[in-house]
Amino acid sequence: MNTLVDFRFKPELKAQPGQSGAKRDRHGRSGDPLYVKVPMGTIVKREGLVIADFTEDGQEAVIARGGDGGFGNAHFKSSVRQAPRIAEKGEEGDTFEGELELKLLADVGLVGFPNAGKSTFLSVVSNARPEIADYAFTTLTPNLGVADIDDGSLLIADIPGLIEGASEGKGLGDAFLRHVERTAVLLHLIDAYESDVAKAYQTIRHELSSYNATLADRPEVIALTKTEGLDEELIQMQMEALKTVAADRPIFAISSPAHTGLKEVLRELRTMVTEARQKKADEEAIDDEGMPVISLSSEQVAKAWHVEKLEESDQIVYRVTGHKIEKFARRTNFDTHEGLNRLRDIMKKMGIHHALTRAGAQGDSVIRIGQDEFSLVEQKDDF
Repeated sequence: MNTLVDFRFKPELKAQPGQSGAKRDRHGRSGDPLYVKVPMGTIVKREGLVIADFTEDGQEAVIARGGDGGFGNAHFKSSVRQAPRIAEKGEEGDTFEGELELKLLADVGLVGFPNAGKSTFLSVVSNARPEIADYAFTTLTPNLGVADIDDGSLLIADIPGLIEGASEGKGLGDAFLRHVERTAVLLHLIDAYESDVAKAYQTIRHELSSYNATLADRPEVIALTKTEGLDEELIQMQMEALKTVAADRPIFAISSPAHTGLKEVLRELRTMVTEARQKKADEEAIDDEGMPVISLSSEQVAKAWHVEKLEESDQIVYRVTGHKIEKFARRTNFDTHEGLNRLRDIMKKMGIHHALTRAGAQGDSVIRIGQDEFSLVEQKDDF
């Protein structure tokens, strides 16, 4: 897959539900998982937070989990309880409104004004065949191409032309700028016929840093394009003008149609990409070797709980939160004495009952777990 367009026509994704248990100790069948294919570079967000980032081919992640099935009454059978009337409900599956976002994965990102020669450059150095014309905004979607250089290759992304105000959404700029975030190195192409190449360079740099401050530190190569029709003196003048605002950046003069200066640019890009990838790997290694972090085990986190006294307008409610106790509550059938009293017994074993009484809860106090409310001790008029 290369795009997320299919999700426009099928926005709801739903796995097959499980089935209820049956007589003679037969278990209910689990629902089959739903596998959803997405392009590499896809990010999945839930309430604005990234929950999965697909950067490798074949990578898998569980986005939404099905609810656990409840135990049937046979599970609670014992020598003293031959015909138990306790049975758990199955839990609801995970349901939420997610957001899919695609950011192209590339070694090099081409940036520059519309008609700066990005598509022509990509078509000459790679196997990509983008639409090319002599007017601005020819490219309306990002293009990817592989450029071979010496004994290696570079994956290059042609980002549609940026304009002043792109970081604020002008010209669909904010829709395209996100693709630059994944690139290791930027190749900034500037039309040699620009009347003020230094200003053109600074305008695009401003839009990049306004969109994401980290892009200001991204390794960058500058290429003056369309030089095939210019004399050497004018080319040098334009390059000198660029050096006044980008003295620390490598600057090249190239002509894609004439195939001049391209190998030199690609070799510089490959060197910088290798260095950038190595630097990132070194930084991640340093982070991994940082100070030891003391944390609770997953089992301890699951068993943890918290009691909170809430003074609401018409009553006092004691709210109990915690992964494990909330899970028990979701599987409890509150319409039966047996199910509710089992939940109360679990609360005693976990120490929650004692904590509630210390917080001031009485036998008829309202206890809230998740969306369900009940009294701390069974009352005569409960059922």
